[in-house]
Amino acid sequence: QVQLVESGGGLVQPGGSLRLSCAASGNIYLINVVNWYRQAPGKERELVASITRGGSTNYADSVKGRFTISRDNAKNLFYLQMNSLKPEDTAVYYCNAITLLSYWGQGTQVTVSS
Repeated sequence: QVQLVESGGGLVQPGGSLRLSCAASGNIYLINVVNWYRQAPGKERELVASITRGGSTNYADSVKGRFTISRDNAKNLFYLQMNSLKPEDTAVYYCNAITLLSYWGQGTQVTVSS
């Protein structure tokens, strides 16, 4: 099994920055892909960014150029660096790890408001 705990969310002004962390534990050697998803009230969950075992990354068009996904294998940490934040980025952000199965953290709230 894999356990995931997100942290780093909070309130930030438009144009500001925030870094989310996802701490992984358990059978982390099984992880092939880590995704960051987000879900705003009344909206569908959307995939924001992904990073593979080999380090390749992909981003949603809405965040490309502003967000960066990365990892620290020694610390079993995955990050989402968010820059130039907009009010429409407000959502609960979830870390998702893919093995044979899919594992989810409990989410961290990001609110972008002046």
